[in-house]
Amino acid sequence: MRYFFHIAYDGSNYRGWQRHPYAINVQQVIEDALQRILKKPVNIVGCGRTDAGVHASQFFFHLDMAEPWEFDLLFRLNKVLPPDIAVFDIIPMEGLPHARFDAIQRSYDYFIHTYKDPFLSNVSSLYLLDNLNLDNMKVATALLPHYHDYRALCITPADHTSTICNITSADWFINANGSRLRFRISANRYLSRMIRIIVGKLLRIGTGKLSIDEFESYLAGTSLPRHLTPAHPQGLYLSKVTYPYLDINPRSSFATALYNHTEAGWQPF
Repeated sequence: MRYFFHIAYDGSNYRGWQRHPYAINVQQVIEDALQRILKKPVNIVGCGRTDAGVHASQFFFHLDMAEPWEFDLLFRLNKVLPPDIAVFDIIPMEGLPHARFDAIQRSYDYFIHTYKDPFLSNVSSLYLLDNLNLDNMKVATALLPHYHDYRALCITPADHTSTICNITSADWFINANGSRLRFRISANRYLSRMIRIIVGKLLRIGTGKLSIDEFESYLAGTSLPRHLTPAHPQGLYLSKVTYPYLDINPRSSFATALYNHTEAGWQPF
């Protein structure tokens, strides 16, 4: 039987989702916890990868079990896992749906604060920027869904079998006093550090260090940027994963407050 696990995590203490031998990661922590509870080795498959320090307010992984467990696994797993990883739902699935390959859309949010605030340092990225040209940032952002090859805005394009990404929407929001920004993007897939690179380029447009035409030339593939500097990781959240057969809202009340236009005061610009 295949099960989908609906989770969220604060990525501050992890070198990303995927298991690797170099440092602690979210997948390793969850697999170790499941092995401790189920008394057998387990392998889980996540809905994607996140970079070191990046968060997920919604994430799914799948696990195959020959026999169902006869206890409250949701309770036990949350008890064993550290406070920065939460499991919200365990969903039995018919057939063999795939947590990674079946996802049709993933949405990310990137949060920025433009003033120093120690209580935002792990959940938003600090950029001490004044007088950003929001109009130019909006114009450049509107170009994203019109282009599909993001080779020029990827750290390691050779690592991907394809650099084609279908971005369905990209928007900026600002809070009431203009001190916080939020970038939201939705697509079928992403490349290495692609979102953080895009945010970095859009901020350069806002400061006048990069023109809209030059940015569009990267999207069109007519020129390559001299430098690829990703935006800081801690402002980035995987915030929504959608399947043809599964479309549920994030469960974290903190995340809901961050994303909700009314509660957080976010307005599009």
